[in-house]
This record gives sequence, C-alpha cells and structure tokens, in this order.
Amino acid sequence: MKRLRSTIIQTGLDTMSLTGAHRLLRPIVGGIGLILMLHRVRPAVNANFQPNRHLEITPDFLRLALEHLRAQDIDIVTMDEVCRRLNTRDFSRRFACFTFDDGYRDNRDHALPVMQDFDAPLTVYVASDFARGSGRLWWVTLERIVANVSAIEAKIGGEPIRLDASTIEDKQNAFAQIHDRLRSLPTDHDVRDEVAALARHHGIDDTLIANELCMTWDELRSFAARPLVTIGAHTVTHCNLAHESPEMARQEMQLSRQRIETALGDKVRHFAYPYGDKSAAGSREFAIAKSLGFETAVTTRPGVLFPEHTGHLTALPRISLNGNYQSERFLPVLMSGAATAIWNGFRRIDAA
Repeated sequence: MKRLRSTIIQTGLDTMSLTGAHRLLRPIVGGIGLILMLHRVRPAVNANFQPNRHLEITPDFLRLALEHLRAQDIDIVTMDEVCRRLNTRDFSRRFACFTFDDGYRDNRDHALPVMQDFDAPLTVYVASDFARGSGRLWWVTLERIVANVSAIEAKIGGEPIRLDASTIEDKQNAFAQIHDRLRSLPTDHDVRDEVAALARHHGIDDTLIANELCMTWDELRSFAARPLVTIGAHTVTHCNLAHESPEMARQEMQLSRQRIETALGDKVRHFAYPYGDKSAAGSREFAIAKSLGFETAVTTRPGVLFPEHTGHLTALPRISLNGNYQSERFLPVLMSGAATAIWNGFRRIDAA
C-alpha cells in the first residue's frame, strides 16, 4: 500500500511538473501560506535499504527549498507569526513556516546552518522522552532489525509472522508489513513492547537510539537559545494520541509542555501531533490541544493554509518535504498547493 501511494504521488508530481498544471491552479489553490513538515536533515546515506528515507532530506535539498521560496518572494516566518497572521487576518503576503518533528540532533548540525544562511526561522517539536534519552524510536529500531537479518519470525499482537528478508525488495516488504501491523496495535505501549522484544531477539539495544539520534536537554538549551529557533511540544512518549484514553492523551500533551518549559525556561505555545494523520489526531485531540491553551497545533494531514483555518488553529495541515521526492522540479508543484488540493479533492478544510 505504501509503495502504491508513493507511486501515485510520484506520478502526480511528474505530471504537474511536466504540464505546468500547478501554475494554472496556484491562484485558486495556493492559499495564504503553508507549513512545511520535516524530520531529519543530513547528508545522503549510501544504502539500498532505507525504509525511513521519507523522513529525511539532505541539506542541499533544504537549501533548494529555501532558494525557491525566496525567489517566489514568500515570507519565511515563525509559528508565532503564522498564528498572528491567522488571528489578525493579515493575508497581504504569502508565507511559509519550517517545522521539524521529534528533536533530532541533525536539526542542529545540518538544518540550522542552512536556515541561518537564509535568516530563516524554524520550529522544532520535541518529544520529551527523546530528550531524556528514555524514548523509543521504534521505526528506527525496526529498520535496523530488518537490515541485519535474512528472515524474521515473531509474534506481533499475538499473531505469528514469518517473513523473508533476504533481498532488498524482501526487506522493504517485511518492514512495511511489520510497520503496518505495529501501527494497528491498541496502544503505543504495545508497539514499544513488541519492537523491544524483537530487538532483544536480534541483539539490538533499542534503549540507546534516542541518545544516539536526538538532542539532549543540555543540547536543546543551547539550541533553543538561537534567535531563529522555536521549540514546540510533541508529547512525552511520541504516542498515537487517538489510541489513548482522554485523560492519558491530555496528560501526554500537558506534561510534554511542562517538561520542556522546565528544562528550557521558556513558554511552549505550539504543538505537533505524533504521526498526525486521521488515525492519530482528530476532533477529540484538536479540542484537547485548544483546552490546554496551545496557540497552534499541526497535523500531518496534507494541505496549505486558507483564511478558514483561522477557526481551526489546533488542526493545521502541513506539506511534507519528503525524502522520497527530493527533486528541484517538484518544489514549485509542492509549494503551489496544487498537489495537496488534488489529493484532498479540492477541499480546503479537513479538521474533523
């Protein structure tokens, strides 16, 4: 399913780029601005098996995106400014905001230098357990497990599974099947337990990965002190909030903010829902974020911003700078809003 979706997206981007259809649609579907979603930024890795590649782009591609926005005379703004423009209905100039999820160290080492070259602000949403070093980046663990084996035999959710992983294509299929099964488990506690068991069985210490990849509290303090950087909240454990009870979902959101504010000494106004699609964030989660006083909250639902989003500040869409589509010719299509408009059936608001 993921490969089919990727093929459809690739075909759509290719078609629009070649025909120039995005230029015709831009005045209709471009909206007032856009929030860009990123995760990791690092130099390209020379490996055939990279199932999480969609979560990372290179510094060079980030630079191309910034050059494109500057060339289009689009303002690059903070999330505070996004909020201000929506609340005051200041739509005189189109704008873009760069947001990064999870709190990876490469955001500091590779993204920030590029952003500084353009004097462009960025918001980084931090999962507080990742900063503590106690969180579990289970999708990274799963990639490492599959990369190191020729077959996987295990139980996921009590159901036996045996998958070939001898070739790159087999590994891609195995990763996708296990990933989908894990995402369907009742809670993220179940996901972490299942992946931890797999890791132990295959000799991988998944307790070290957060410290390896994510900024610590000490690193975040110096990072957050940079003038261009805003820190937002991303729950405590990076859980699927829709799988949690209302009380636990509220605690995950509230406690994550409290821990960041205590550690960094600054107010946290903005939130990002982990996973962020319809299976992970809906009307209940949007209402909780609003009741907790977050000024904005972002999803992973694709789309640009329209004036109507003024009434849905805790259900804002984003456009993914996806590592699978790192092509300069795709940037005008993505930034035009045409691709997401077609994906959404030209519906402007998706906040239910």
